[in-house]
Amino acid sequence: MLLRKSNRFDAGIRSSDITPQEAFENHQQTRRRFLTGAAALGAGAIAATRIPALVHPTPIQAADDLHAAPSQYTTTEPQTPFNKATTYNNFYEFGTDKSDPARNAHTLKTRPWTVQVTGMVKKPLTLDIDSIMKYRPIESRVYRHRCVEAWSMVIPWDGYSLSQFISFCEPLPSAKFVQFLSLADRKQMNLPGGFDWPYSEGLRLDEAMNPLALLTFGCYGQTLPNQNGAPIRVVMPWKYGFKNAKSIVKFHFTDKQPHTTWNDQNSSEYGFYSNVNPTVDHPRWSQARERRIDSTNSILPRFIPTQMFNGYSDQVASLYTGMNLKKYY
Repeated sequence: MLLRKSNRFDAGIRSSDITPQEAFENHQQTRRRFLTGAAALGAGAIAATRIPALVHPTPIQAADDLHAAPSQYTTTEPQTPFNKATTYNNFYEFGTDKSDPARNAHTLKTRPWTVQVTGMVKKPLTLDIDSIMKYRPIESRVYRHRCVEAWSMVIPWDGYSLSQFISFCEPLPSAKFVQFLSLADRKQMNLPGGFDWPYSEGLRLDEAMNPLALLTFGCYGQTLPNQNGAPIRVVMPWKYGFKNAKSIVKFHFTDKQPHTTWNDQNSSEYGFYSNVNPTVDHPRWSQARERRIDSTNSILPRFIPTQMFNGYSDQVASLYTGMNLKKYY
């Protein structure tokens, strides 16, 4: 495969302090089941019973250091411990249970790794992942992360603004959307039935160019663990988690709204925009509150009110001026 090298990818990674890792705690592995009170606590508590590692997660060894400078785009809320953020994941390519990615993703080979840039761009490209990582200095951004299943985390991500990479790709003026396609390789992944692989996600181009949209290579000051979407993913903190495409192998620019996996799977439950909106319920549960996964070891889940746009209204609300957000959910 031809690897196009460019002197535009010549900026080194800026050295700085490693993002603090409060989460390297030596918890004892345990298999607790919350057999009491689940009905009263609602769907969030029932979901918590499926993964007892949320209370005492199995220790995960960190990956290589990824030096990152602090960013202005960050929250001061307490972070979810590393071992919880890396053992409770949605990454269906490795299985549909929350514990499957941590158990199965060791088979993913992240080097060599190339990324294609296709569609409505000045010139199609095939790029090496390490060149992409070095294109801009890496920043550490602590973002709230809200799942459509009504649980949330606070995670320090490491990367740079997606807008910087998109500008490098030189989309044509006619391009209105960017689609992300993930790796789908049965030699490395489970790829359960019932889905049209590869995983596809997409954004309106102006959304992707918002400074909060992060092209991400690491978390907790380390390169991304496989189960968290190594070696390259996007993080959109004002949208539900499934919009955050993982293990990306292609950026495709188009003038039409792209097909996306969950919207195609069930459009009545998973809208294309999928902005966090506490006033628009999922057909099977309320989105008005969320179960925060944090450093507490209580067997009782902690619920907090869900904020519009996940608390990022000041930065992103203007993108949707005049839109009916109950129709374009």
